[in-house]
Amino acid sequence: MLNRRALAPPLLLGSLATFTILIHYYFSSRSILPWSLPNPARHSPRLSRRIYVNKTGVQNNVVIDLQSEEVRRVRWKIDLMMLPLLGVSYFLQFLDKQSLSYSSLLGMIPDTKLQGSQYSWVASIFYFGYIFWSYPTAFLAARLPIGKYLAGTVIVWAIVLMCHGACHNFLGLMITRFFLGAFEAALAPGFSLVMGMWYTRREQPLRYGLWFCGGPVATLFGGLIAYAIGHLEGDLPTWRYLFIILGAVTAVWGIFMLVLLPDCPSDAIWLSSAQRETAVYRIQADTQGSSKGSFKMYQALEALQDPVTWLLCLYTFCTNIANGGLTAFGSLVIRGFGYKGLQALLIQMPTGAAQLGFVIISCTLCSWLPNIRTIMMMCLTIISLIGMVLMYALDSTNQSGRLAGFCLSLAFSANMPLAMSLITSNLAGFTKRAVVNACVLIMYSAGNIVGPQFFNVNDAPNYPKGIKASLIGLALATFWVLCLRIYLTWQNKKRDRNSSEETGAVQRQILLMEDKTDWEVAACRYVL
Repeated sequence: MLNRRALAPPLLLGSLATFTILIHYYFSSRSILPWSLPNPARHSPRLSRRIYVNKTGVQNNVVIDLQSEEVRRVRWKIDLMMLPLLGVSYFLQFLDKQSLSYSSLLGMIPDTKLQGSQYSWVASIFYFGYIFWSYPTAFLAARLPIGKYLAGTVIVWAIVLMCHGACHNFLGLMITRFFLGAFEAALAPGFSLVMGMWYTRREQPLRYGLWFCGGPVATLFGGLIAYAIGHLEGDLPTWRYLFIILGAVTAVWGIFMLVLLPDCPSDAIWLSSAQRETAVYRIQADTQGSSKGSFKMYQALEALQDPVTWLLCLYTFCTNIANGGLTAFGSLVIRGFGYKGLQALLIQMPTGAAQLGFVIISCTLCSWLPNIRTIMMMCLTIISLIGMVLMYALDSTNQSGRLAGFCLSLAFSANMPLAMSLITSNLAGFTKRAVVNACVLIMYSAGNIVGPQFFNVNDAPNYPKGIKASLIGLALATFWVLCLRIYLTWQNKKRDRNSSEETGAVQRQILLMEDKTDWEVAACRYVL
């Protein structure tokens, strides 16, 4: 006989996935950029570092040397302002997301009378909200002033986080977590737009990694912050103070962003007029393909037929099974190693340091060495596999060994900026890229929804089912990324055999000016 409660979660997930794709079809027929620039006059590949830009729209052509000292100074100034703004925002987002895990050690579970799998669902519901609001927020980010929209969203999610401190039961936590996921969904599409406004494609992988370091830094210091809050004395339980304080800090940061995060380079108050002009035109010089376009059904179908789409989706789903479980239950798992009370919060600091190291090393190597992104992703996933095996196989009395395994198990999280860069570097066509992003987003959220369901508070302190499920997910993820590298290598060799240098040069110019996909332009070569 069918269990209706067991059927509810997959039916709800399927409904949300269908809703997301339909919403995506509507939004992807609109422009994805909140500002537009004229296409620069491009020259041969040998002259790609120098462009001629018409500043007035008439005949006054000005030469901008992208390797000049002035351009480097402008880029350095942009780095000094934009990377801290993005990095601190991501730090606070990750810290706010992790607050549920910290609160589980501060007495939230018994105070709100959570039983059985209810805590797992409180963790999973965040990603239902994330899926539900991802495309509406992407549409709003493209239509509204991006700086003000992101700042406003940060302030709203800060208020929602503070509302967590007023929850007394399972229903209250489910509602607040859903809306927290919905409003935090703005950062992914918003930051993608911001990165495209300020940085060239070559500059983006390292800078994606730098602001992404906000997540590991949040893990590094989040436990220490929660430990300090756990020692507060007052009329409220300390877990309520945790949500209120973190929410208040995030709200203050949102006000700070409102002042300093510009809507586009020409609005940056911290750049001079000449520097703003340079910032705009250096991005024009790097533009490839159509930056905006209409929805094209053939590109959507091509995206669904492309093996790259499904290999990335399978990889994303499998890795995020582990991510969802460890994000929600990380504090409880560490407590299961034998670290008591608030000590389990402090022990999370080395795990954050390990994460940070993995992100910096992987993104730096991939920025300097060509075609090693998939190799790096495999290496990091295998390191995580080793960590999971240590957590699963070592005796429960081996505290240090299991903690070392936990630190290693988080290595896969450094793959996120690499996977994002694979999509932007390899897939061409406005609609195709948008559909692939939609599919990957659904699988990211699905993995994070499923992951906590393998963990259950009744399985404490070792959580064998959750760790085993994470281990299997990472093993499958390693296989899928290996398949991705083999497929892309085969495609590159096939294209090398079938195209001449002269034809390739012509097709590259077509790709620069038209909304064509990578399947339509044989000159495309995939980044490995």
